[in-house]
Amino acid sequence: MKKKIAFKTLGCRLNLYETDSVLNDFAKGGYEIVDFSEEADAYVVNTCTVTNMSDHKSRQVVSQASRKNKDAVLVVTGCMANNHKNKLEGNNTITYTIENDQKGSIFQLLDSHFKGEILSVEDLKRDRFDFGPAETSFHSRSLIKIQDGCNNFCTFCIVPHVRGRAESRPWKSIEENIKKVLEFGYKEIVLTGVNIGRYEHDGLNFEGLVEKILEIPGDFRVRISSIEPEGFGDELFELFKHPKLTPHLHMCLQSGSDKILLKMRRQYTLSEFVSMVKKVRKIIPDFNFTTDIIVGFPGETEEEFLVSCKVIEEIGFSHIHTFKYSVRRGTRAERLPDHVSEKIKNERSKIIRNIAIKHKRKYRTSFIGKTQKVFVEKINSKGMASGFGENYVPVKFKVDEKTVLKKFTTVLIKEIESSEDPILIGETIK
Repeated sequence: MKKKIAFKTLGCRLNLYETDSVLNDFAKGGYEIVDFSEEADAYVVNTCTVTNMSDHKSRQVVSQASRKNKDAVLVVTGCMANNHKNKLEGNNTITYTIENDQKGSIFQLLDSHFKGEILSVEDLKRDRFDFGPAETSFHSRSLIKIQDGCNNFCTFCIVPHVRGRAESRPWKSIEENIKKVLEFGYKEIVLTGVNIGRYEHDGLNFEGLVEKILEIPGDFRVRISSIEPEGFGDELFELFKHPKLTPHLHMCLQSGSDKILLKMRRQYTLSEFVSMVKKVRKIIPDFNFTTDIIVGFPGETEEEFLVSCKVIEEIGFSHIHTFKYSVRRGTRAERLPDHVSEKIKNERSKIIRNIAIKHKRKYRTSFIGKTQKVFVEKINSKGMASGFGENYVPVKFKVDEKTVLKKFTTVLIKEIESSEDPILIGETIK
């Protein structure tokens, strides 16, 4: 009988990309991929460690996996495996602890294990880009890893310690990956990495890379995932005129206070961030900006917090990931004075979330009467299709003879739901 294997991924899109690739190795190798809730012969948990909450969630999932089948092989990988390796290796319910740059060899390790062969973790190849294109995947879009690691060392961030220094993937490898997934039938690709705006390989920068990707023949579109607001410029903004490049950026602000940005060791000022937003919206007025905000950074005063509130009101982000500052051991911020209480952080998080909900509705409502080219990700039993438009707004509509799963459909937006995370409702263009 086929061995069954289950996966659980926490954290960023980079983790999702890497899980998809590893999963695909097992599917090609004759293993049966099952849901994480089912009993399996092996469980692979791809962890996150960016905050205390991430650690907590990762530990919970590892504990859940260890209880599902006491005889199963349990593999823990991802950033928590780098950050807390010794502690994880001391957990006798975990079979293997695999660091990030060994993740591409998980299939080789487990396949050898089930065949009764001896393969040590220390013998696994270390290669941050040793991931093949995924035909079998958990996702309708294809994630494409273009870069890993970061050299910025923001004072709050553990990522450079667990992902390493910045390294960019060669263009030919990226091109081959994209062409292969297009052959598989994917229609939307998402560029991902740790600090993708700093992409640099053999003289090719991020703007040049995106331009080359847009030149690849085929009916597909390109989405840029989370990006730091530095390392690129006006050349990228002009590329958004291209019909394949979707008008959406998740650009990480973190704070509206220049004083706090300096304490965070961010590589930009507020005025530079706002200038970028204005330049893009001059080209595409309804461009969708989403962002991250950290509340309660050490020393953040009420006045500085209110400056952040004012800035996000003025920019009008359609979505905000709100993070309470979380101490990461070994970072500079751990040693900063005037740490903010959890009570104040909770209060500030609530205020930011309320602002975010308001602007999400305002932005999505602006599409009523307009069209969106929707990538159809699901069709339910009631004949309703759903997916995201090019502006990364969620849309649902009643299927007709032109509606095809995992294809594009042009939809006229007619109304919006009344929930906190409202979906746009429309109808296909006749």
